[in-house]
Amino acid sequence: MLEFVVIFTKGGVVLWHTNVSGNSFASCINSLIRGVILEDRNTEAKYFEEDHLAVQFKLDNELDLVYAAIFQKVIKLNYLDGFLADMQTAFKEKYGGIPASEQLGGDYDFDREYRRVLSAAEEASAKQVKAPKAMRSYNESQKSKKTVASMIQDDKKPTEKRVNIQESPPPTKSQPSSPQSASAVNMDKLIRRKLREKLTPTKKTSPSDLKPSKSTSSEKAGKKPRVWDLGGNSKDAINLDRSKDAPEDVQYQNINTELVGTMQGVIRDLDVESEDEDENEEESSDEEEVVQTKKNKRGGLLSYFKGIVGGKTMTLADLQPALEKMRDHLISKNVATEIAAKLCDSVATSLDGKQMGTFDSIASQVKEALTQSLVRILSPKRRIDIIRDALESKRNGRPYTIIFCGVNGVGKSTNLAKICFWLIENDFNVLIAACDTFRAGAVEQLRTHTRHLNALHPAAKHDGRTMVQLYEKGYGKDAAGIAMEAIKFAHDTRVDVVLVDTAGRMQDNEPLMRSLSKLIKVNNPDLVLFVGEALVGNEAVDQLVKFNQSLADYSSNENPHIIDGIVLTKFDTIDDKVGAAISMTYITGQPIVFVGTGQTYADLKAINVNAVVNSLMK
Repeated sequence: MLEFVVIFTKGGVVLWHTNVSGNSFASCINSLIRGVILEDRNTEAKYFEEDHLAVQFKLDNELDLVYAAIFQKVIKLNYLDGFLADMQTAFKEKYGGIPASEQLGGDYDFDREYRRVLSAAEEASAKQVKAPKAMRSYNESQKSKKTVASMIQDDKKPTEKRVNIQESPPPTKSQPSSPQSASAVNMDKLIRRKLREKLTPTKKTSPSDLKPSKSTSSEKAGKKPRVWDLGGNSKDAINLDRSKDAPEDVQYQNINTELVGTMQGVIRDLDVESEDEDENEEESSDEEEVVQTKKNKRGGLLSYFKGIVGGKTMTLADLQPALEKMRDHLISKNVATEIAAKLCDSVATSLDGKQMGTFDSIASQVKEALTQSLVRILSPKRRIDIIRDALESKRNGRPYTIIFCGVNGVGKSTNLAKICFWLIENDFNVLIAACDTFRAGAVEQLRTHTRHLNALHPAAKHDGRTMVQLYEKGYGKDAAGIAMEAIKFAHDTRVDVVLVDTAGRMQDNEPLMRSLSKLIKVNNPDLVLFVGEALVGNEAVDQLVKFNQSLADYSSNENPHIIDGIVLTKFDTIDDKVGAAISMTYITGQPIVFVGTGQTYADLKAINVNAVVNSLMK
């Protein structure tokens, strides 16, 4: 049963809905618009779930409308696809001719058409579901109609018709044989002959049996003696003597006539057959072209120019060649294969049925739609302002905590030092918690960064405040306990920001992922940043998906804290192959907060969305 049906524009303006209060379904529709339609995530199935409700929707790219039906997700409604398509057709038939300037201001009376389409869809679905066949009673069966007499007659009938073939007496003159008895005797003879043929062993044929047998007359005559050439009377010698034959020109003419006659017959047959087939194919193709030309000559010259210049409605078949090239281009730019395919499918969904403008080409339409989609993906959906949030935490008397996580060797400690330098430049004093107690040299690396940062910003320039401190407990200790002690120490000493460095771990290492989930759950940080390098392609999908899944699965909280943002490192080593930014953002939906571009502390930048998209599209 449908709870709520609504027709609205892609901008969120409701044109029509059922006579049910839509306040209880507003959050579900808003989530659909924010999470699917605005982000062009239309490829994963036209289906969306939130809490106990499910939404199935259909896009109309020609009118920029969305047809959505809300129902309980425990109910399976098989007719929704056809229902939404029929509702789209009915709405376009009634209001498709209204100008675009008047569409938003009009009153749409669609109740009668909606009830008609819904009843037709429900009836069609009911016909497809066959009711189980009821069992017949005994009185309705054939067995109940049989009597004892009919059963006795049935038993006798086969014995009367049974014929004993082996013991059947031959027909006598006084008793002439009937056609039935004669056929029985013939059948008996046939059966016996077949059995005899099967029982008698058949002689296997040998290669010698295939040779032609000599005639009996030649066998009686015996072998003729050989006459040798030295005797002078040999027939072979006479036959081989060519001196008495016809002239050479006659001999060659006879030979050539025989050969040419044979070859002409073979070639002539092939030539005639191929010519006939070619003529038939040409005639059929000409007829098909004439029929196709008549079909296509509907609009005459105007339709011809309409197809060239513009006004053409794009279909999936028209978009497919351009989309395949665009997908290969994205993959060459280091976008993950799965993400590139989803992006192209989303563009195809958004352009299918849309009418091209004058002098537009399909390639330009695909490029423009993909550019808009990439900009929406890279644009942050929520605000991450570390400076503002740190100031607010400082006013509340508690330190602002950031945890860095990621796989091995991506540059977590180095970029932590860069972010620390950026915070010092904004007059925040920082405590670095050395929670990488596994990798040899991790604590010494952070100690070196602390010494260099304090040298760049000595306490004398900041009213005697030490701008960077290191909290360390050595190796082999519990990382979650060290982070908890560091946060408590920062609270007691009135430190503004705590940066927690963690050990690198692969996404498939369950014990280390459990340890990271425990560290985040116990310390409840303000921000969790995933540090990933820009060199990865398909691996970015696996890393982020499994990190997010592990943080959710191994946490006992009802609302686990997962990744909030991304730090993209080694961005200066990839030239224009910036596809990792798209892959990471598309998977998590979280923004790229920082981009590492060099070796100095100042080489930390915010991502430029337009520059990244231009690098991808060129």
